[in-house]
Amino acid sequence: MERKYYLHKYQTFEALQQAIEDYIQFYNNDRYQERLNGLSPLEYWAKAA
Repeated sequence: MERKYYLHKYQTFEALQQAIEDYIQFYNNDRYQERLNGLSPLEYWAKAA
């Protein structure tokens, strides 16, 4: 996904910052992984705690 930042020209720093924040949100909350038993990283961490 980090390629997105190289392939897209952002008009403002704020637009780039928002895209990065959106990706972090996706990465931590919406990215379900088979190796984490079908959970997102956040769900896995919460279950492990």
